[in-house]
Amino acid sequence: MPPEKKARMSKANSGKIADNEITSAAGRKRKAAAPVAKTGKGSESAGSPVFTRWLMKSEPESRFENGIDVKFGIEDLKALPDQTSCWDGVRNYQARNFMRQMKEGQQAFFYHSNCKEPGIAGIMTIVKEAYVDHTQFDKKDVHYDASSKPDNPKWSMVDVQFQRMMKRFLPLSELKKYHLQHRANGGPLKDMAQFTRARLSVQPLTTEEFDFILSLEDKELL
Repeated sequence: MPPEKKARMSKANSGKIADNEITSAAGRKRKAAAPVAKTGKGSESAGSPVFTRWLMKSEPESRFENGIDVKFGIEDLKALPDQTSCWDGVRNYQARNFMRQMKEGQQAFFYHSNCKEPGIAGIMTIVKEAYVDHTQFDKKDVHYDASSKPDNPKWSMVDVQFQRMMKRFLPLSELKKYHLQHRANGGPLKDMAQFTRARLSVQPLTTEEFDFILSLEDKELL
């Protein structure tokens, strides 16, 4: 009997995670949950940078975790009702804190990871700000966290909605070429988190980084 397959989302690269980010091993993607009370905004320090653009990773190719296919690409998001879903399963404190900074209406690149050709596939919009990630309390879920309690939950999630596909797929290899050029000669991608904090499944982007990456879809592949 083949493994049961459910709509799931993986938020980072399998086996390439820092700080116990179980997120990357597998993540669930489902229809946006009913409203839940928000948790406190947590451990961002005073004076930390304020970001308004993001990059969020998910696996577009099938991979089974505890008998569940964790595949979730941008086409899967498009196929959901209202093209909307929660972004659950993040188990890295820094990635969680970035999600807690997100505001409704902000944009994020949908990044395909742990696949034959990783890169940016499209754009989504944050449509619900951080609230309690219910999967931390589900003993059958791969992201169950026995140390997290309902009266003091550790983990949060946001809801995202598909906005559009990129005019062309922006591969990691191309982004890396620009990063190396900009690091040597100056430019928007010289400090891009994808190359300085690559293992994070949720990454901040400056406005300059976001706008430069967006401009690449109208240019020939480098």
